[in-house]
Amino acid sequence: MTETIINLETVNPIEFFGVNNGKLDILKKKFPLLKILSRGTQLKLSGSPEQVTSAREKIELIVQYLERNGHMSENYFEQILGGDDAETVDNFIDRNPNDVLVFGPNGKTVRARTANQKRLVQMAEKNDIVFAIGPAGTGKTYTAVALAVRALKNKNVKKIILTRPAVEAGENLGFLPGDLKEKIDPYLRPLYDALDDMIPADKLGYYMSTRTIEIAPLAYMRGRTLDNAFIILDEAQNSTDLQLKMFLTRIGANAKAIITGDITQVDLPRNQRSGLQKASRILKNIDGIAHIELDEEDVVRHRLVKQILRAYDKERKEEEKREGLHDSPRRGSNDSHS
Repeated sequence: MTETIINLETVNPIEFFGVNNGKLDILKKKFPLLKILSRGTQLKLSGSPEQVTSAREKIELIVQYLERNGHMSENYFEQILGGDDAETVDNFIDRNPNDVLVFGPNGKTVRARTANQKRLVQMAEKNDIVFAIGPAGTGKTYTAVALAVRALKNKNVKKIILTRPAVEAGENLGFLPGDLKEKIDPYLRPLYDALDDMIPADKLGYYMSTRTIEIAPLAYMRGRTLDNAFIILDEAQNSTDLQLKMFLTRIGANAKAIITGDITQVDLPRNQRSGLQKASRILKNIDGIAHIELDEEDVVRHRLVKQILRAYDKERKEEEKREGLHDSPRRGSNDSHS
């Protein structure tokens, strides 16, 4: 049996322990074999030497993070407790200031937080087109927007173009009330939210008014040539084969493009097929085009999102198994259940 006491005097105890000891509960669940007691600004660990050493190292990393940043979400708290390799630790401790992609309003730092997000950054630096595919909450869009903002601030490009398919209105927005901006804003709101985190409101307004930053539905990309721009196609799983081909052939001189999507959440009508899987497949071996797949380990939203994704994935696999068993005796018959 080994005991150790960790002093938390350099950080806000509420930030470490969480509201109603929410983070402390996460710590106890991660190390169920340890006896963990909190006393004021001290944390006492009792248990096997291996468990105490592992918990102490993780706690010290959390303290380092809080000393630098002042705040850590429950999601980050849980992820750093679960990270066993140096790469995972670096995502949270921010040892290299060059990892920062953008300094946002009020000193906010925006950076790649997971191993795959870092790979996305590296691929975007070396390639002109990147396909980033993965489930909700993995930071695909956020990281892509940060790369675009960085490129604009560094004057590597002259403008940013952000686009999404407006699938709910079938790309035909004319019947909706209001002017063009009012018609398309509901579909493009997530892109505005990302920009709000990275650019002060007054400067963002200026960029929008001068069309230095342009946000538009995918339908309005047709016929254009996009030069000297950083272009992001978000929610690309909701673009058809022809739409995605149209987008990719808009890319002009000195332009970069990131195509993000989640192939498990296609909202197209049943009679239309997503073009994302086909495009990522047939463009696999072209020099200058990179592909990365993010997964649940890259989730950086609320800590429950990872568990939600796992539950849905488990249910999907069980449904496919049940459907396979249900359909197999009927193969060759005229009774279709597809």
